[in-house]
Amino acid sequence: MALSFRSRILAILLLLGALPTATLIIGWAITLRTVSPSGATGLAIEDISTAGRFLVESIDTTSVDSTAQRALTAGIEALNQSLGEAQRSMVYLGYYAAGLAVVILLLGAVLVYASVILAGHLSRQLSRPIHELVGWTDRIRQRQPLPEGPPPRGAPEFALLRSALRDMAGELDAGRQRELEAERLRAFREVARRVAHEMKNPLTPIRFAIDQLARTGGAHQDEVIEVLRAETAQLEHLAREFTEFGRLPTGPAAPVDLDELLEELVRSSVPETMGATADLCGAGAIVTGHYDPLRRAFGNLIKNAVEATTGTGALTVTTTVEADDVVVHIADDGPGIPPDRRDRVFDPYVTSKTEGTGLGLALVRQTVEQHGGTVAVAETGGGGATFVVRLPRDPTATGEPA
Repeated sequence: MALSFRSRILAILLLLGALPTATLIIGWAITLRTVSPSGATGLAIEDISTAGRFLVESIDTTSVDSTAQRALTAGIEALNQSLGEAQRSMVYLGYYAAGLAVVILLLGAVLVYASVILAGHLSRQLSRPIHELVGWTDRIRQRQPLPEGPPPRGAPEFALLRSALRDMAGELDAGRQRELEAERLRAFREVARRVAHEMKNPLTPIRFAIDQLARTGGAHQDEVIEVLRAETAQLEHLAREFTEFGRLPTGPAAPVDLDELLEELVRSSVPETMGATADLCGAGAIVTGHYDPLRRAFGNLIKNAVEATTGTGALTVTTTVEADDVVVHIADDGPGIPPDRRDRVFDPYVTSKTEGTGLGLALVRQTVEQHGGTVAVAETGGGGATFVVRLPRDPTATGEPA
């Protein structure tokens, strides 16, 4: 059975801590055993004592003078004193070695115990956050939210790793959402292209048939012919919207003056019954892009504002230059958009109009995002809706806002 990660860490720490400590203790014990007095040492001293006494007893003291006798007596006393001190030293050294061995063994046991405790603590400190982070990766894989709240105690590096995993999980979720949105838009564009193609095919013969009917029919058919023409024009308009939604800009990008474009749209698209104000920055509102798609996108926003106020309200168009962006505000004083619908107004086929296709604002977002910008909607102060378009400014544009 394979050991767990914590068990492997514990074994490694024990090998790194307890094993060297135990080896050192054994070495100390062997050293003490080597230098401590043994039974052979005591026997050697006893042999020296016996040999000395035998030597002294074998000397004939009657044949030596008094001086030699005194010297011999002093030598015997010195030998006995030395032997006694050697025996006492041997006993003392034996007790000292035994006591030191006991102390070393006790100290070694304490060190080994401390090593085991420290190894267990370190293994928990290392394995716990690693197990936690492994669980986080599994949550990320299953697209589950990561745990909230203060992180458990641990090394600062684990805190940095948790933060990095949170950032990565957020980026992965955002990437998934962007990919899903892009895939959904691709599917919508493909459907729109096919629908537009299928709608355009019968429209041409229908128009020819209506014209022929108008030439050969009587006056009693005029009303029917006008209805057919109106409905055919509506179908053509729908086909154009589907075509525009399914088509991407072609050709090279070029500088586009948003002030000039918006001023022309306000002049041509806003009815006289509606009060329109164009507060343009006057310089530097230049973006790099495709003129026709941008004109169509801003035209849709202005058209929506006119329809929201039934052509009798107020419209304000503002441009500003902020750092590297050109920001356009298109505000009306109509009924506004409820907060719960603001996140979905740019989705294809989402509309509150009885005769709308729901592609107008989807075209706006598609065009703005293709130009590297963003579009959002907010509430106008006093009531109404404000659409905010932010596009990257042409890096070659000169001039500052007036």
